[in-house]
Amino acid sequence: MKYFATVLLALAAVSAAGAAPRVAEVSEPAMRVYLPDPEIASGKAVVCCPGGGYAMKAMAHEGYDWAEYFTDRGIALAVVDYRLPDHSPARVMGDIDRAFEVMADSAAVWGFSPDSIGIMGSSAGGHLAATMSTHPEARCHPAFQLLFYPVISLDSAITHAGTRHNLLPTDATDADARRFSADLNVSASTPPAFVVHCGDDDIVPVENALRYYSALQRAGVNATMLIYPRGGHGWGYSGNFERRALLLDEIDTWLKGL
Repeated sequence: MKYFATVLLALAAVSAAGAAPRVAEVSEPAMRVYLPDPEIASGKAVVCCPGGGYAMKAMAHEGYDWAEYFTDRGIALAVVDYRLPDHSPARVMGDIDRAFEVMADSAAVWGFSPDSIGIMGSSAGGHLAATMSTHPEARCHPAFQLLFYPVISLDSAITHAGTRHNLLPTDATDADARRFSADLNVSASTPPAFVVHCGDDDIVPVENALRYYSALQRAGVNATMLIYPRGGHGWGYSGNFERRALLLDEIDTWLKGL
């Protein structure tokens, strides 16, 4: 596994040493890019958005810990240490847009296609990934999306309250909540989706995944949804999840079919 780290805005190399597994804030957005052996490169890449309710970021188990899984399958992984929104959706969305720009600009050197860059996120990171998939920015046009126990809707009846509070402006209206509810913004151009949730998730209700899958189906978007009966919330790659091996095989099969 080949390893790179870049700063999104300055594009300067940074050290990987001493990285905190949970990050409360960054002044400069950055990303770590993990590259596979060129001999097995698939041409795909994934931009990863760790979760944390937009109050912090679980950089390890929802980010860095996924690196070996993807690179072993010939897929580059970029884990973004984005700035927290602080009531400004444009702030965090701009960081992911910039990440896609860097990835596309570097694709030829790093060994993947600029048209085969997907997005992935967990919990509030799943909300960010789904938002970027349904609200294409200037440079961010994900080829596919991988969502784990995602916050999808900002409907107060089913959302994660902290995610909604930290993302939206303090004077947000119902229209703002609808604008950033991915299930209400799906179109035929929304990229293929792989969505995973657990029925016993008591942090982010499974209704979020169900609404998104239904919207994707109505729009004719290729979508796979797995609902496991147990598992709770926040397990990431390295957490205690009894269906982990099965899930990893399912992801592998789905990615090969794209």
